[in-house]
Amino acid sequence: MRTIPWLLLCVPLLAWGQQESSARDELRKLAWQNGPIEARIADKATIKVPEAHVFLDAPNTKRFLQLAGNPPRDGHYLFAPRNLAWFAVFSFDPVGYIKDDEKIDPDDLLKKLKSSDEPANEERKRLGMRALYTDGWQVPPHYDPQTRRLEWGMRLRNEAGQVTINYTSRLLGRSGVMSAVLVADVETLAKDTAQFKAGLAGFDYLAGEKYTEFKSGDKVAEYGLAALVLGGAAAAAAKTGLLKTFGKFAWIALLAVFGFIPAIWRKITGRGRDEAPK
Repeated sequence: MRTIPWLLLCVPLLAWGQQESSARDELRKLAWQNGPIEARIADKATIKVPEAHVFLDAPNTKRFLQLAGNPPRDGHYLFAPRNLAWFAVFSFDPVGYIKDDEKIDPDDLLKKLKSSDEPANEERKRLGMRALYTDGWQVPPHYDPQTRRLEWGMRLRNEAGQVTINYTSRLLGRSGVMSAVLVADVETLAKDTAQFKAGLAGFDYLAGEKYTEFKSGDKVAEYGLAALVLGGAAAAAAKTGLLKTFGKFAWIALLAVFGFIPAIWRKITGRGRDEAPK
């Protein structure tokens, strides 16, 4: 089965060819912040952006996502190597403190995700996006109590059987959870994931926002770890067993996907893999 980057699932190459000149100009207009710097994410956390890496604030990330063929989203931040061989999109959800004592059942979660494909794809088609189907785990959901990080990798396929992988991290904090979604070529996923995780070592919540600083009286989320895999707030219904209600909102999990093709980036900018955006 041939694999392709996710952007091909929503943006025809012809469209990129027609918009190549405009996209090149727009990408160069973005306010790229070059490392080494310490960048702020949503007034909740910081990330150390090392040399040869870049960062975009929320308004510029919103524009980047539009240029990459994704629905524009507020409150998202981009972290990547300068050559954009991969990138990660960060966003914070102030759902409250999430208890991490829940046991995760990957098989059960996969079954629920697959059951949400139909309503999710109805919503995707309404938005003019192509259908995506849950294929299985590339990396089963697992939680590290030392780093307070929940991670998983999901294989998705389109109607032609072409596969892409979505690798997601959830970093628990005192007042909510930070999402970090890695976007990379399938063929280089292992290497890019290793680099992404090395970058996460420079992530830290601000004082007062750390998971260990929870105090009695703080807001507590209505769901736990498993629901984060199912789509966050929409999965509160799933946690209580209201699968019909969950079906109405389950599309959130499949819409929370970002895509970009590094090869197209090099084409529209005229730059090589080792060159930074300007």
